[in-house]
Amino acid sequence: MIDFRYHLVSILAIFLALTVGLVLGATALQDSTLRGLRATSNSLHKDNNNLRDSNAQLKKQAAGEEQFAAGLAAQNVAARLKDQSVLFVQTPGGAEAIHSQLAKLIPLAGGHVTGEVTIQDKFLADDQQSTVDALTNQYVSQVPGSASGDVYARAGAVLASAIVTKDATRKDHEDTTSTGIVSAFESAGFITTSGRPASHATLAIVIAPSNPYQPKTADGDYKALISMTAALDDGNMGTVMAGPLTAAQDGGLINALRNSGTSDKVSSVDMADYSSGQTVTVLALQNEMGGNSGAYGIGPGVSGYLPSPVPSPMASPSAKGT
Repeated sequence: MIDFRYHLVSILAIFLALTVGLVLGATALQDSTLRGLRATSNSLHKDNNNLRDSNAQLKKQAAGEEQFAAGLAAQNVAARLKDQSVLFVQTPGGAEAIHSQLAKLIPLAGGHVTGEVTIQDKFLADDQQSTVDALTNQYVSQVPGSASGDVYARAGAVLASAIVTKDATRKDHEDTTSTGIVSAFESAGFITTSGRPASHATLAIVIAPSNPYQPKTADGDYKALISMTAALDDGNMGTVMAGPLTAAQDGGLINALRNSGTSDKVSSVDMADYSSGQTVTVLALQNEMGGNSGAYGIGPGVSGYLPSPVPSPMASPSAKGT
């Protein structure tokens, strides 16, 4: 007969065997898992180092390309805007650095800057539309083609008539009507100015806001600014909207322009915060004078980084649309 001690020893033996098995199994599994984790960690560390090295190389390459573009900018833009005058239109949120760098290129391209018009937030405010409309109506009889369209289309046509032209006899000349219109819009708080914006430039560069506007107001504000841009282009020899890549992404003004009907006649550049993009802006202006528009840079909807073929520096452009 099997006594109690036999049962006890048997049970202890079973539990001891289980314990030893679990310990041995866990140890073997742990070693295998650790080896796998170490291999994965080593691989990721190597990949991370490679990516870090690649990123450093790309930064050096980008810095070199920027230095190259800046160093050759004067040669690349020479004579492309010969005898032309350029007006800058700054939108709310536009980068002053882009404006200042482009302004330095214009004389190197053979042109000159007449001045700058800065659109104020008040001009875009919903509660100011009736005031904009009333001010515009004071001048529509003096500006052919400004009596149709919505309030901003008409306001754009009136203001454009005072600051740009495609008529060589009006280039760089102020008159009482143009100075009166600019003064009225400025007195109303809709714009601020510098230089001589009422002297009628032949070309215009619109500086797009660097960051998207608030979604609640963006559609209306962008429509107003695009109407202004279209009016400038209708009244001069060419208009380009320039800004950083952020302006060409979803929610940006350049993106809105490229998805509007105005993109067929107004060029856009989305790398204007770089020296190469600033050179492309000058090339785009020259192309505009020849009646050709395009979207340039690296953002959505571009036709290339720069116009293709690149216009000749010695080309003799005719007035756009004539």
